[in-house]
Amino acid sequence: MSQFTEFYNGDSANAYELLGCHRVSDGLYRFAVWAPNAKDVCVVGDFNNWLVHHDKLTLVDGIWQTELEARDGDCYKYAITTQSGAILYKSDPYARYAEVRPETASRIYDPSDPFVFTDEKWTEKQKKKNIYKSPVSIYEVHAGSWRRHYDGRMYSYRDLAKYLVPYVKKAGYTHVEFMPLAEHPLDASWGYQVTGFYAPTSRFGTPDDLKYLINQFHKAGIGVILDWVPAHFCKDAHGLIEFDGTCCYESPDEFRKEHKSWGTRIFDYSRYEVQSFLVSNALYWLKEFHVDGLRVDAVASMLYLDYDRRDGQWRPNKWGGKENLEAIDFLRKLSCKVFEACPYALFVAEESTAFPKVTHPTYVGGLGFNYKWNMGWMNDVLSYMQSDTLWRAEKHNKLTFSMCYAYSENYVLPLSHDEVVHMKGSLINKMFGEYDTKFAQLKALLGFQYAHPGKKLGFMGVELAQWNEWSEQRELDWSLLTYPKHDSHRHFVTELNKAYKKYKPLYQNDSTWDGFKWLLADDSKNSVIAFERIDKLGNVVMAVINFSLYDYYKYGFTADSGEYQLVLNSDDLRFGGRGIITETAVKTDENGYLELTIPASSVQYFYKPAAAKHK
Repeated sequence: MSQFTEFYNGDSANAYELLGCHRVSDGLYRFAVWAPNAKDVCVVGDFNNWLVHHDKLTLVDGIWQTELEARDGDCYKYAITTQSGAILYKSDPYARYAEVRPETASRIYDPSDPFVFTDEKWTEKQKKKNIYKSPVSIYEVHAGSWRRHYDGRMYSYRDLAKYLVPYVKKAGYTHVEFMPLAEHPLDASWGYQVTGFYAPTSRFGTPDDLKYLINQFHKAGIGVILDWVPAHFCKDAHGLIEFDGTCCYESPDEFRKEHKSWGTRIFDYSRYEVQSFLVSNALYWLKEFHVDGLRVDAVASMLYLDYDRRDGQWRPNKWGGKENLEAIDFLRKLSCKVFEACPYALFVAEESTAFPKVTHPTYVGGLGFNYKWNMGWMNDVLSYMQSDTLWRAEKHNKLTFSMCYAYSENYVLPLSHDEVVHMKGSLINKMFGEYDTKFAQLKALLGFQYAHPGKKLGFMGVELAQWNEWSEQRELDWSLLTYPKHDSHRHFVTELNKAYKKYKPLYQNDSTWDGFKWLLADDSKNSVIAFERIDKLGNVVMAVINFSLYDYYKYGFTADSGEYQLVLNSDDLRFGGRGIITETAVKTDENGYLELTIPASSVQYFYKPAAAKHK
């Protein structure tokens, strides 16, 4: 049996060990590339002065292969002669490293002293953890614009290890999620138009530098999620597009070949070699770089044949439907392979439709992800927060509707980069009201996010209450922290993360109605909601949120009997609030009725231990 049998059957989980460039012995390297319709293939690079036809590859088992002398760091490409006689200069699809943009060659990466992970304790801890019963608060980061040097240079992976790791730890997040770090030519694509799926972008350093960064996060007790892009690839000439002069990685079918509005090609999920390429790539990041999870970008575009297409631009599947059956089968295969290799992984779908069972196991017909972004919650709540408080009564259902489907999937509640770009404005600028009110409303929104069932995600800058829309061309507006309002807002976000991790009711029963109880769902006139989160022992956190611009005194409603201790108050003076609440505890009367002072534009968390429930 050929060593490439699994690759051709679509079952390979380690194609990157078979293809690409690998050291055979000191100074001798093997090159292997899949180019099934090529007439001839040569490798050109620093080692042969880029002479075409000097080092030809031989076709063995359908794979072009050769061995030659080279050195670590040498640049190279494949010179592929098409059946028509044209020569295409392609970077290696399985290259581990690449030149810094705008150069486009692959680079041999074979350090004499390779990085060795020291995160065994972290890994063992993750294997024992039940992620569904654990707190997950994610800090989403664009590595090139979180912070920069004074001269405008981007931070390296090593710089991020020095500054980002302690920052995320101090802010109280459990995970960091990086926007795509695979090699890409255009900064403005944010990494979503990939040319080097196996090459960590050289903008920030070497692959070992990235491993060092991830290792430092793990030593700090922080998980790392990587944004991963299997939905499409960019059309730059040195990339995967028509790799050997024919459609290898994309479909030859004009109805399935391209995302017109994105200017990218779509992977052909029906082709086994493409399945092996993508499955192996997912496992490569999990196994070789020790990332703790993958957030899979643009899943909706994979699932539907009519995605972003008008009538006449797509063809129904064999059953007459619009679902991409091959992509669905591929995602199921992918999820099975991911959890076989890494049972504790976070495997998160960015899926914006109501496609059923995205986070259900494959054996019951699901796609096999364990989490999905809740885009419905995000869109509804941001629409509500942007509306004039005078008319919010008409939109009150946007606060409550999410609970109608909260347990249909396992959700992450995202306030992501997508909401602060393309003229959408920053989060604080979306908030209705004048200067002080915007700060208060943003804290109320974040308090709602953290109390609502589902894991949490916020894009970098939310903790600064940044006024400017995010841009990949500059760092965050760190100077804002010299202003007390912004500094106190960051303090609130830190305390919110601490409270979330401290109180189990906020996360332990995220997937069942046993963990949630409405206390006040229909006070649309006053724009107030209240609900309880409950852990498996019966401990309770009561969240009371006032989205209006009015203070309410002796505001009464019915709750479970007992005494509630105030544990977080966004109106506290230390968070930039007005400090109008003086009581630190409230108690129901014999009928379970309690009265509160509820400041305008605020969120309060009250804790009641189970032992006090029946007093």
